[in-house]
Amino acid sequence: MGVQTTLSFLGAAGTVTGSKFLVDTQDCQVLVDAGLFQGLRALRRRNWEPFPLPASDVDAIVLTHAHLDHCGYLPALVDQGFSGPVVATQATADLAALVLRDSAKLQEEDARYAAKKGFSKHAAPRPLYDAADVARVLPLFTPVGFHERFSPVEGCQVTLQPAGHILGSSTVLLELGGRRVVFSGDLGRPGHPLLVAPPPPPACDAIVVESTYGDRGHQTEGLDQLAAIISRTVGRGGVVVIPAFAVDRTEVVLMALKQLTDEGRIPATPVFVDSPMALGALRIYRSALDRDSPDVRTDLGPDSLVFDPGDLREAHTAQESMDLNDPGRPCVIVSASGMATGGRVVHHLRHLLPDPKNAVVLVGYQAVGTRGRDLAEGVPQLKMHGRYVPVRAEVAQVEGFSVHADGDEIIAWLAGIPEPPQAAYVVHGEPRAAGALAGRIRDELGWLAVVPRDGERVLLT
Repeated sequence: MGVQTTLSFLGAAGTVTGSKFLVDTQDCQVLVDAGLFQGLRALRRRNWEPFPLPASDVDAIVLTHAHLDHCGYLPALVDQGFSGPVVATQATADLAALVLRDSAKLQEEDARYAAKKGFSKHAAPRPLYDAADVARVLPLFTPVGFHERFSPVEGCQVTLQPAGHILGSSTVLLELGGRRVVFSGDLGRPGHPLLVAPPPPPACDAIVVESTYGDRGHQTEGLDQLAAIISRTVGRGGVVVIPAFAVDRTEVVLMALKQLTDEGRIPATPVFVDSPMALGALRIYRSALDRDSPDVRTDLGPDSLVFDPGDLREAHTAQESMDLNDPGRPCVIVSASGMATGGRVVHHLRHLLPDPKNAVVLVGYQAVGTRGRDLAEGVPQLKMHGRYVPVRAEVAQVEGFSVHADGDEIIAWLAGIPEPPQAAYVVHGEPRAAGALAGRIRDELGWLAVVPRDGERVLLT
């Protein structure tokens, strides 16, 4: 009897966040991604639950990329006993260190703030993890190059290919127990302004594919929308706040602002980047351009100019950030977090949302239960730091800046595989999006396509 290999869906099944997929041969257990749940409170509570198996039994973790919903649970796993290698590209390791440190800092700050203001239900609010926990994670990172077949533990091989989503992001081929499983991670778009397009997936027995935008196509008029709202807002003397993910989305937005300024489509306006993590990521991106990183396009200009719209300013200190709550002149503020779940952007929204001359531009996916999703759905008031503020500023959602592949792009990527897999498992999407993509895979590619249930385990045969 051959080795029995199973695949378990421990997160991002029926929802977008919390990516965790376990491949188990009984002799070897490898986890692909270790992400935090985000959004609705019921999901966030799951971050506090014990991992469904002893963390010390996990032999290795493979990270597709450095976004928090894919790497943010690592410190909790280490705290529960995981001590194996964390396989990722060098850029993912660099960015994950930044993301995890920032996550710990924000959690510690939020816990202290909640305790001080008394709006937590807990008598002594505490963070899920702190900076000391993150420090225990970082030595476990084991960087590998793209297309390098690497064995983190005996009987397991990992090969990473560029995913085109953020710097260092990868699709994963995992060879374990005589089976080949591909994980798309978060799949990028062919037209990313900075990164190369993801190559087709390799032949495999099963493929696990994301579906964030599986039920829709991306708009193509994103630049036009952004230009219009910035011009309107500056014209009425207001401030444009752009909540942006600190890693990659900030860089993409800066490149768009540079293009619009160079083309004279928006007035010359100071652009502030106000997020310590975003500024750290910007340094890593500039370094990648300097060293010609293999997943970065080769047709870009000097790195000192790629991200500068003309009057780029960096807000490093807390005081510099607080000054932007009332900047006294029209400007653009790019600040994290991208779903307004925490970070400096929450303070800016609290001060700037009540004024109708200001504007908020949402440039990424907004998960259910986040402040960004509430704004996108037109709420008249928003709760921040224990109090409600009125939403009088103009709010616009510009989806053309997404770096997730849409339904057509995912299908095209899957269709490039050398031969059909035995099954495709559709994850990392809200139920409607995942169901729509699974239907397209069945109808257009003729494959077996399944939307797995949370916690489900399947045999790989």
